[in-house]
Amino acid sequence: MIFKPYSLVFIFLMFVVSSWSQQALSPRTASYDIAVELDVEQKKVYGKQTLYWKNPSQDTITELQYHLYHNAFKNSKTTFMRERDFDLLDAEEADCNWSYIDVQRIQDEYGNDLKSRMEFIQPDDGNEFDQTVLRVPLITPIMPGDSIKVELDWVGKIPKIRPRTGYNKDYYFMVQWFPKVGVYEAAGVRYATKGQWNCHQYHSSGEYYADFGNYDVQITVPEDYIVGASGALKDEKIMGNKKTVRYQINDVIDFAWTASPHFVEKKTTWKEVDIRLLCYPDHLHIGERYFTAIKNAMEYLDEHVGAYPYKTLTIVDPPYHGIFSSGMEYPTLVTTLSACFLPKGIKTTETIAIHEFIHQYFMQMVATHEQEEPWMDEGMTTYYESRILDHYYGKKTSTIDFLGATVGSKEYNRIEFFNMWNPKIGDNSFFARQFTQGGYGPISYNKVAIWMQTLEGLVGLETMDKIMRTYFERWKFKHPCTRDFINVVNEVVTSKHGDDFGENMNWFFDQVLFGSDVCDYELGSINNRKDQPLNGYFPDTDECQTVSDYDWDSADQTATVVAYRNGEVIMPVEILVEFKDGSSVLEQWDGKARFKEFVYPGKAVECAELDPERKIYLDKNFLNNGMTLKSQKPTIRKYATQFMSWIQNAMQSLSVLI
Repeated sequence: MIFKPYSLVFIFLMFVVSSWSQQALSPRTASYDIAVELDVEQKKVYGKQTLYWKNPSQDTITELQYHLYHNAFKNSKTTFMRERDFDLLDAEEADCNWSYIDVQRIQDEYGNDLKSRMEFIQPDDGNEFDQTVLRVPLITPIMPGDSIKVELDWVGKIPKIRPRTGYNKDYYFMVQWFPKVGVYEAAGVRYATKGQWNCHQYHSSGEYYADFGNYDVQITVPEDYIVGASGALKDEKIMGNKKTVRYQINDVIDFAWTASPHFVEKKTTWKEVDIRLLCYPDHLHIGERYFTAIKNAMEYLDEHVGAYPYKTLTIVDPPYHGIFSSGMEYPTLVTTLSACFLPKGIKTTETIAIHEFIHQYFMQMVATHEQEEPWMDEGMTTYYESRILDHYYGKKTSTIDFLGATVGSKEYNRIEFFNMWNPKIGDNSFFARQFTQGGYGPISYNKVAIWMQTLEGLVGLETMDKIMRTYFERWKFKHPCTRDFINVVNEVVTSKHGDDFGENMNWFFDQVLFGSDVCDYELGSINNRKDQPLNGYFPDTDECQTVSDYDWDSADQTATVVAYRNGEVIMPVEILVEFKDGSSVLEQWDGKARFKEFVYPGKAVECAELDPERKIYLDKNFLNNGMTLKSQKPTIRKYATQFMSWIQNAMQSLSVLI
């Protein structure tokens, strides 16, 4: 090799470029090196892991708390099983298909054995049968800003397929599968007034809350198994009848993987992102529908929210016997749901794929707490799901376009929410586990999508996009809460609209997020009345004046339009009034009174429509928003809409059952 002076410059530049490419996007509070081996005969995994944890607070930390999620399926009295209130798989006592995680060794970087100090705690309900949270007192405290390295050896018995995780036959979906440290919230993070561990038990509703970090994971499986995982494949080694694959990913809150000897693979790219589909052979033909939907979502979110920073995405289409793992989201890995017998006009395939990808933004990058504030990821995701579907598949056909029946995604959200047995059963301030009487899905998903669409209608799409871009950029790779989102809304709306909506938008959130009242405005009546002639005795006449000779055709007239507020929610409302002479007026009403009269001397109204641009998507009944004196058959649209709603509900139920 011949040395030249500019070589030093080249080496320096390469070092700078390399360092920049590895620049941290997140605080990297909790990082893991894990080596795990899958035993397909015993249905177990054997793991060795090292946790690198940095104290994010000004507190002295004297203990760690770990999630042991697979212990949720350890017995029939765990908190998860009690909340489910039914046996998921007809009680599999014959084969004892329950699961566990057994920590066999835990040691800090100083060589201290911590196993004898560890204990199970139940911070949420005191359930002695629940062992999903492990407390580990430390011998050497962690000072503010310092780090610790903790090694664990553990064995996990894999559950027969349960909601989100497990195995069935030779399909394995491994999520929430390793001892994962909880989140230590420093004072000022979300609602913490002082430092505290936030490490909930595993509940039936709501998912996971974790810190960002880097993952380096080696997975050993039988040689004929195909593996999919979070991140990028870095290495693969075959040793006899086994193989070990190594995946790496940085700046994520979790790591998931799946394995099966029956997976087939299909690949594509979007920009610099490698997209990989893993499915069983009979579903390979659906691959292009998945790819098109995912690329649409990537393109739309890149334009309207922010950039997708990872280089990979894996789509897993589970087999029917793995259906409990369908419709899930993990860093750079999502699962979907499809059925070959459903026609293309029923867009379950596209809907689920798009929904789960949106979760890469909310709550993978913007790491909210789904157990405590489920609306912040499921609701925001459902809002963007509708925007994306309606944009690419048509506003009236994005969910169903089959046998003449059409339903758009936004309308479907309205159907799901308003057709629930009691839309007032809870509000969006509920923890996921507090929906004990039902309503978790319609309220956390659909209601939020509806009121976010209403917010968009009020402030305009440009302002709404500014809100969401600001929120994403400010809070990506952090842990925001409800207050943080509201602050962004108030900031952006005020900067764009001044005091047009009042001092702030708190009045809006008090009703739609913290309240459970229903919004319902109605266009009540149109009355075109001829001015009455004078008749009777008057001061300037001696005789009784009659109307027998009155010219009714030339008489002046007055029109009156009346709008009602039937619900409790108050929104500013527009009323479009069209007159028989071809003119029109757009009235503005603050919506506060129980009714509002609009009087038009010398005019005759032909028709009127309340909220003509459908800004108030939270309005329960669009069918009572308009009235016309034109000749028509108003019941046709009414019954057609009801029929389409019935079709959509039936198809949705069918897609859930498959």
